[in-house]
Amino acid sequence: MIKINHPVLLRGRNIELRPLELETLGALFAVAQDPNIWRFTSVDYSIEQNFYPNFSAALRGREEGKSYPFLIYSTESSKIIGTTRLLEIVPEDRKLEIGVTWLASQYWGTGVNTQCKYLLLEYCFESLNLNRVQFRAKSDNSRSRRALEKIGATFEGLLRKDKIEPSGQARNTALYSIIKDEWPNLKSKLAADL
Repeated sequence: MIKINHPVLLRGRNIELRPLELETLGALFAVAQDPNIWRFTSVDYSIEQNFYPNFSAALRGREEGKSYPFLIYSTESSKIIGTTRLLEIVPEDRKLEIGVTWLASQYWGTGVNTQCKYLLLEYCFESLNLNRVQFRAKSDNSRSRRALEKIGATFEGLLRKDKIEPSGQARNTALYSIIKDEWPNLKSKLAADL
């Protein structure tokens, strides 16, 4: 059974994954004003009407055991630099999804995303004892897909016309996963990358 005991704080080399709280929404919304983040995504969270309902729902989801949103905090710069989330939590199948991950563009290519995934996967497989962690990316978002492949996630296929974007257009979604049996080898590889 998946039991996430709030608050969860995960510490890396120069980042911390801290629980998102109601009082930190404004600071995260300020990070979302970086226009580079939204070039390849389905949802632009720099828009207040997109941001606040989604992140408020994530906080409610935490109370219901359906999601667990984190802030990505840089311990070097002492500021919030992005977010990531555990979602689609299915306790009876011992699986969940990692998603809604975005970073201020100045942190792209710095290893922060790899650190985040390492911390989350370690928590998922070693603390929550999960069998499966999955990831989704917009099929034409090559940046996100490369990042998932870099951490060793396995491409499982395309979910055709999986979601309707805010524009009203249907999008295809690339599905990736990591399973418990793969974690020991991936952990060593990610630790070496870090």
